[in-house]
Amino acid sequence: MDRALLAHLREQGITDERVLDAMARVPRARFLPPEVRAQAGADVPLPIGYGQTISQPYVVALMTSALDVAAGARVLEIGTGSGYQAAVLAALGADVWSIEIVPELHLRAEATLGALGLEVHLRLGDGTLGWPEAAPFERVLATASPRVIPPALFAGLAEGGRLLTPVGGSEQVLQLWTRSDGALHVRQILPVRFVPFTGAGA
Repeated sequence: MDRALLAHLREQGITDERVLDAMARVPRARFLPPEVRAQAGADVPLPIGYGQTISQPYVVALMTSALDVAAGARVLEIGTGSGYQAAVLAALGADVWSIEIVPELHLRAEATLGALGLEVHLRLGDGTLGWPEAAPFERVLATASPRVIPPALFAGLAEGGRLLTPVGGSEQVLQLWTRSDGALHVRQILPVRFVPFTGAGA
C-alpha cells in the first residue's frame, strides 16, 4: 500500500498503527483482477468478478481495528473473496480460517495468499454454517451482509470474543457483537454497503 493511501487513512481517523502497518505490508494490487489493478491505491471498493467486490481500504482498516485482533488469535472470516482481508489479518499475526462459497474466488485467493507466503486456512463452502470443527473462535468477521446473523456464527464465538458483520438488506449497518459472561451484546458502528450473504442460512 502506498504512503498516500496510508496518510489518507490516518486523516480519516484510523489510528491503530498495528493495522496500518499490516495494511502497508499487504500489496492490495495482488488481490485485484488485472483490469482494475491500476486503481489499487484508491480508497474505493473494486469489482473482483462473480458479482463480488474487494472492500475499500478505509472499511478494511476500520473493521480490522474494531476486531482488536491480537497476535495468535483465532479468527473466522466469512467471505474470503479475493483474500485481501484475510491477508491483512494474517499480517497481524492472527490464525485465520476463511470460508468462500464461489469456487473461482476460493482458488484465486488460495493462489494469491500462497504466492505471498501467507498462511490462511481456506475452505470452499457455505459460510452461513460456520466452521464448527475448528471452533471456538476469538474473533468472527463477515465480509458480506446477512439479513439475520446465522446462528452458527454465534455458536462458534468464544467467551470474550467479538463478532463483526454488516447486517441488513437494502439498508445495512455494521454491528459489533461481544460475548461476555455468556451473554451477547451489540453495538451499531456505522451504515455500510456490502454484497449480500449467500448460502443455506442467508
